[in-house]
Amino acid sequence: MKKKPAKKNRGTQKNNHKKRNYIIIFFSSFFLAVLIGSLFLSALYLIRIIEKSEKTEILNDALASGQTQEIGVIPFPGTEPEVKQDTVEISETIQDESVTFSFAGDVMFDDSYSIMNYYRSTGGNVSECFDQELLDMMKQADVFMVNNECTFTNRGVPTEGKAYTFRSAPENVRILKDMGVDVVSLANNHAYDYGELSILDTMATLEAAGVGFVGAGENIEEAKEPLYFEAGGTKVAVVAATQIERMSNPDTKGATEDAPGVLRCFEPELVCEVIRTAKENADFVIVYVHWGVENTTEIDWAQRDQAILFEGAGADLIVGDHPHCLQGMTYVNDTPVIYSLGNFWFNSKTVDTGLLQISVKGDRLEQLRFIPCRQQSCRTQLLSGQDKENVLNQIKTLSPGVIIDEDGNITS
Repeated sequence: MKKKPAKKNRGTQKNNHKKRNYIIIFFSSFFLAVLIGSLFLSALYLIRIIEKSEKTEILNDALASGQTQEIGVIPFPGTEPEVKQDTVEISETIQDESVTFSFAGDVMFDDSYSIMNYYRSTGGNVSECFDQELLDMMKQADVFMVNNECTFTNRGVPTEGKAYTFRSAPENVRILKDMGVDVVSLANNHAYDYGELSILDTMATLEAAGVGFVGAGENIEEAKEPLYFEAGGTKVAVVAATQIERMSNPDTKGATEDAPGVLRCFEPELVCEVIRTAKENADFVIVYVHWGVENTTEIDWAQRDQAILFEGAGADLIVGDHPHCLQGMTYVNDTPVIYSLGNFWFNSKTVDTGLLQISVKGDRLEQLRFIPCRQQSCRTQLLSGQDKENVLNQIKTLSPGVIIDEDGNITS
């Protein structure tokens, strides 16, 4: 009778042994999974470092020595913020207690176009592409903004069936720096000319060169984000959007939740939401919009309608581009609307253009001035005398109800 308990003990020992085996297997599997996961994340991180290095290697060789390069920090996978929100602190301003902005229209650096052939013929000297007085004005503003009408990439293929596709070597981003450009709009119909790779490369190139951009992103949340500038107690928001390629499936893709692209505004509700949010976070809101019809001074119905909507959402200044020529100006209540600044440095054609200067203090627009210029034979220069007067008179004719004095100062 005493053998039965012994038999039971042997069974218990066997069960305990099995439990120990299960526990060992469980923890071994767990630690193996952790090890594999860590190796995977480390490999992914290494790949991102290599990709980032490849994108900036060209810039390191091309940018002149002594120029500042700002290389973005590579976050460890899984630590990236969901929304990018940038505020640029301006430590010193040109005017005490005010922030000055200058705006110009379209610039384009496609390597096969005449504008770049001329630039190369100067030995890459931007001061040969603009007269010195104008170049000084461009550089003196606290913030200078243009529309960047090309991609910076060596990759991708041109969009099938698109008449004009623009691509510039990444090292050409130095031209923006030499022009004194602080921020560009990517909300246009050429930011995606060589596919998804091209807009990603363009954003990475601008970031590496220390040039801000707005109106595009790696997803819709980034594309919606305004760029904020703050100085002397004044905070200014810049929003950029495009309504060009008015179709359900445009060549230039709008950003989505999980795909890069531009901020589109032909359907204006989303951009009005962005403007309202910007107004809640800033004293003064500037909307830089790609709209209108090319090569005409006539204002398109969507320009008129959206100007009213943008003002109602909180825009304090609306600046337009895309038509490739100057258009008129108006006011929607107290908000100035500059319908088009035209081409600023784009090709060899002779076309009138200009520089828009503003001064902002708190929520007040203290100065608004248009300075006539002309692009001719791949150079852009200030106008004076009768040529200057003729351009100002043309703008006055196109801008009923707007007062423009002989120095280009604009009031309602």
